[in-house]
Parts: sequence; C-alpha cells; structure tokens
Amino acid sequence: MRVTRRPTPTAAAALPLPLDVRLMNGVAAGVFVIAALTLLAAGVLWLTRAPFFAIRAVQIDGDLARNSVPTIRANAMPKLRGQFFSLDLARTRAAFESVPWVRRAVVRRVWPDRLAVQLEEHRPVALWQPEDERNPLLVNSFGEIFEANVGDVEDDRLPVLAGPSDKARENAAAMWSLLRRLQPLLAAQDLQLRRLSLSARGSWRGETEEGQVIEFGRGSEDEVVARSEQFVRTLSQVTGRYRRPLLSADLRHTDGYALRLDGVATVTPATTEAR
Repeated sequence: MRVTRRPTPTAAAALPLPLDVRLMNGVAAGVFVIAALTLLAAGVLWLTRAPFFAIRAVQIDGDLARNSVPTIRANAMPKLRGQFFSLDLARTRAAFESVPWVRRAVVRRVWPDRLAVQLEEHRPVALWQPEDERNPLLVNSFGEIFEANVGDVEDDRLPVLAGPSDKARENAAAMWSLLRRLQPLLAAQDLQLRRLSLSARGSWRGETEEGQVIEFGRGSEDEVVARSEQFVRTLSQVTGRYRRPLLSADLRHTDGYALRLDGVATVTPATTEAR
C-alpha cells in the first residue's frame, strides 16, 4: 500500500513573510526599545533626584587658622545645589573657595549621603600695593594675590610688593620669589628689606626698614641676585673705611656699584656703564 506524504503546517509557516509585515514588526520592536529606554532614563533621573539621596552631612578638614567650621558652613552651604548624584562638584568646590581666606578646596562624595571637603587656607607673606594707591591686597606663600581683610593679619610688618597693575598677578609671583632670595643676603649686612618695587621698564628697587634705598637695576632674578651678592661681599669694607651709615646704593653699574653714605658719596670700584 502506497503512503503519500503531505507538507506539514510547520514547513508552510517557514515561508518568508511579506515585506510590509516585516517592516511593521521592525517598527514595533524599535518603538518598544525606545519606550523601554525612556522609562529607564526616567527611572534613573527620578532615582538621582529622590529625597533619600540628599546630602545629610559635610565633613570639613584642613589646617584652619582664619576660619571656623561653622563660618565655612554658613558661607558655602547655601550655595550648594543638588543631592548625592546630581551635585556639581566643580561648583561645590567654587562655593567653598569663595569663602574668605580659603585658597583651595578638594571635594569628594562619600557613599551614601556625605561630602568630604579638604580645605587649604592662604598664608599671607606680603602686601601688594596697587599703582593707584588703593588699599593693598595680600600675597600668599605661593606668590598669589588674594583678597581678604588686611586688618585680620596679626603681622603688621609684612613686606610690601609694588609693580604695574596690568600684570599684577604675574609680577607678584616673580617679586615674591626674588624677595625670598634677597632678604637673607641683605640681612647679613643688617639691611632688612621692607619694600620691593618693579617699574614699568622692569627695573627693581628695594627699601629697607631704616629707609635706605637700593637700586637693583634690570635683569633676571639670577642677575639681580648676583649683583646683590657682590654688593653684600664688599659693603662692610666700604662703610668700615668711612665709618658712615649707608643712605642708598646703586647696583645698576657694569663694573661695580655706587654708594651714598651719610655725608660721603663714593663709587666702588670704577664704574663705566649704568643699567
């Protein structure tokens, strides 16, 4: 007996679908994926703004001499926006650095609801006197000019730096660097450098606690220091010879320097050209 095999329903279903049906299925799948991603993004956004992720504690550390923790909180906290996930760390850092006397702030998140803030304060080492004779600003140990209440500084004998206002921040760093090298040199001759000025033409000038004026001349930091070292090495020989106190010194000469002593004017050694 002969048996005839007929096509099964599965074989018939394997035939390709019409193009319009496949296109409709693809569109439906795409819409589903977009909807799922939209829901996921909305869920993440809601999660990041949920109140149970609010910042509940701010830990402030650092060597604080000019500020107290309550003062810093009162100044910076009202400027913070967002919670643990949405908080902008750059803006948060700027909020803490806007507090008077704060030079630098490092901010990081601490799971699940805290901020850790490490602060560095300015350490005043000099005053910056603007050309227009406005109230002086302060210079920190990095040679940076910053604004704070000068009256809060206990040391009323800070040295003064003065130079062209259009390059104040650039000049302050260079002047503080030179001052640190000149002070110990001159102190060896009992000359306490009180003021260091830079003219618009780039010439350096110093004034001591006793009012003596020293014209250092133009040049790089190393050139000015080299002339000052020569001056310091021989100054006591000249003042000892004449036994007169120093009034001023001019180091702008190629082969030596000129001195003005009380009642005496001298040049040592012979000079040929002024800087």
